[in-house]
Amino acid sequence: MSETLIEARGLSAGYGKMSVVREVDLHVDAGEVVALIGANGAGKTTTLLTLAGALPPLEGEVWFLGASTRAPMHRRCRDGLGYVTEERSVIMDMSVANNLKVAGVSPSVAFEYFPVLERIMNRRAGLCSGGEQRMLSLARALARHPKVLLADELSLGLAPIIVTNLLNAVRAAADNDGIGVLLVEQHVRQALGIADRVYVMQRGRIALSGTCDEVTRQLDKIEAAYLSGRGSPLEPDETAETP
Repeated sequence: MSETLIEARGLSAGYGKMSVVREVDLHVDAGEVVALIGANGAGKTTTLLTLAGALPPLEGEVWFLGASTRAPMHRRCRDGLGYVTEERSVIMDMSVANNLKVAGVSPSVAFEYFPVLERIMNRRAGLCSGGEQRMLSLARALARHPKVLLADELSLGLAPIIVTNLLNAVRAAADNDGIGVLLVEQHVRQALGIADRVYVMQRGRIALSGTCDEVTRQLDKIEAAYLSGRGSPLEPDETAETP
């Protein structure tokens, strides 16, 4: 049985006293990629921020590495959490090489994930393309060998070939290093291509969950809910799970 690395139990979270996420149950095990998909404003980023420790739960619990936690984000990162936000979190005035150095990352390990970084090591990060910046930010996270990676919209605004490279790196990290990954991704079909399981979030709640094969059987409905955020709650088929 796989080890559960991070888990939300009855989690409600938001900003101030307003709940954006309500009664969410989800978990990520070692060596698996879990996709969290849903419409814009469904609560995906709020869920990641709460799992990371940047937001406190309003109700429920976050479990990290087998224990309930309310530790701040920096402590969770020290204990094995990696978090790649939807912004390209690189230091724009520094070279690629110095970005890796500041993160305490070996260039050779970063190159294993993204060989293209080797030829731009002396380039200032602010002069790199959006795809190169995204590869740099993901390389910085993965090369620190986290136990859990939370990744928010890796593909935002990028060309399909770059998206493929990013998602393949995430899959390789799960397979080769046993990292548990929770992935928020706008490219639903590509996410389903590399994920093991899927949670579909709708209006702050988990509307549907299952393996990729199970969820793919309702892909048209899922995409409609993801793209528009309108319509009735998704109806599960015989194999997909409802919470």
